Amino acid sequence: MLDKGASPALTGDARRAPLPTAGFGTRLMRRKPVERLVAEGGQGEGGSLRRSLGMWQLTMISIGATLGTGIFVVLGEAVPKAGPAVVISFVIAGLTALFSALSYAELAGTIPVSGSSYSYAYATMGEVVAWVCGWCLILEYGVSVAAVAVGWGQYLNELLQGTLGVTIPTWMANPPGVDGGVFNLPALLVVLLCMAFLLGGAKESARANAIMVGVKIVALLLFCAVAFTGIRAGNYAPFMPLGLGGVSAAGASLFFSYIGFDAASTAGEEAKDPKKDLPKAIMLSLLIVTALYVLVAAVAVGALPWKKFEGSEAALAGIMKDVTGQSFWAVLLAAGAVIAIASVVLTVLYGQTRILFAMSRDGLVPKSFAKVNKKGVPVANTVIVSLFCGVLAAAVPLGQLADATSIGTLFAFALVNVAVIVLRFTRPTMKRSFRVPLSGVRVPFGDTTVPLAPVFPAIGCALCVYMMTSLDVVTWEVFGGWMLIGLVLYFAYGMRSSRLAREARGELGTAVTEVAQEAPEAEPKAAVKTAQAPAKAAKPTAKRSAKSRKPANRK
Repeated sequence: MLDKGASPALTGDARRAPLPTAGFGTRLMRRKPVERLVAEGGQGEGGSLRRSLGMWQLTMISIGATLGTGIFVVLGEAVPKAGPAVVISFVIAGLTALFSALSYAELAGTIPVSGSSYSYAYATMGEVVAWVCGWCLILEYGVSVAAVAVGWGQYLNELLQGTLGVTIPTWMANPPGVDGGVFNLPALLVVLLCMAFLLGGAKESARANAIMVGVKIVALLLFCAVAFTGIRAGNYAPFMPLGLGGVSAAGASLFFSYIGFDAASTAGEEAKDPKKDLPKAIMLSLLIVTALYVLVAAVAVGALPWKKFEGSEAALAGIMKDVTGQSFWAVLLAAGAVIAIASVVLTVLYGQTRILFAMSRDGLVPKSFAKVNKKGVPVANTVIVSLFCGVLAAAVPLGQLADATSIGTLFAFALVNVAVIVLRFTRPTMKRSFRVPLSGVRVPFGDTTVPLAPVFPAIGCALCVYMMTSLDVVTWEVFGGWMLIGLVLYFAYGMRSSRLAREARGELGTAVTEVAQEAPEAEPKAAVKTAQAPAKAAKPTAKRSAKSRKPANRK
């Protein structure tokens, strides 16, 4: 049942009291009020993002960022770990994603901003946790773009060989250390191509993505129809040759395939009706993607012995060729894969730029990432991120990238589940357009009631932690090094440059206190004034109320 109440409005000096002098620990845990996060939505340096995306477009963004990654690229990495039981690995990864998706849906409807889990952490757990989450998202989104782009060249080669009879030379079709590769040029090219789409604007990019999503769904269904004729019962035995540990290890790697469902949450400031549409888009996209993943995986391992998947980054095209004995079907699938992977790169790249946009607006990364042109496009942000991801894709092998992305994703998802629990207790009366079901027994808490134990978010957090433990030591070492670099950057730059820190020092006018978090959800315009023009926001509430009634009196 939705909360119908709202905390009493704060007015005058109570809303604008300066932040008290705080110790080191308090500064680390300073939070940004939910209302302020929402009120500042879309506002960048020199312009603002445009609200142009509906529920269908948001769903396509999530599907575009998710569907294709695990099937077209990572399947060849996961099957050797689990054997035919990779189907179970997909289910486990999907269930883990589902619990986190429920938490994402609740927070996306409550805090519909571009920062995704970074912004959710900022509102609930404090600045240093938000930074760590944002740093994980950079690993999740930025590195996953590179990881997906690595496999694009493999399918492009299949397509070129089947149509023109030529292939890209090995030295420029693979990253260093893989089959004689020196520089993966196709990976760089697909990232630059997607950059060009993004520079055209969010609406135009969403339209192109919707077309690509339709193509790859048709391609996967076509694969299932053709490969089904080549299924051999013996290929499913033994079903779990490497035991439960292998299934868990494959599931942890395949979680990389589900990172896209939260891409819709990064479009919170460009959605027409984010509170209603974001939760729907997140849940619908996850269900569609999981169903297709399980179906395709089941058919693939039935048509090809699991040991033959080793080292194959274009496994589905190979299966089509083996089953039919003709290259036509493999070429057709390769064409679908080229489009599918480009769609993933496009939408994940979009999500990365919007997260950095939010972090830049909060002062945690340089201002250049929040600069917006007249079309509502963060140009510098898009170009910088694209070039970084493109070079990374061209120079680093796929397996290392996929595992590094998985652990960053799992950590960020765990924090989202915790954020739901924290916000339920700190803001129990906040209106929520979607609630995680079965949130536990409600108990008295002041003048209201709160859930005693939000069950699903707790399960989601536990599953994320469990899957993180299934990753190998090298992945943990990379993750630890990444976190260490992130903390150094935060203490050297972000901690002093953040907008809240500068407000506390009086550099940007009077700061907004954490007490302001208790302001009602129905004052977004007042919150915008507080964020953008502190002096104007200090005017008496009575004057604003009288002014807001004028149009009604004229009628």
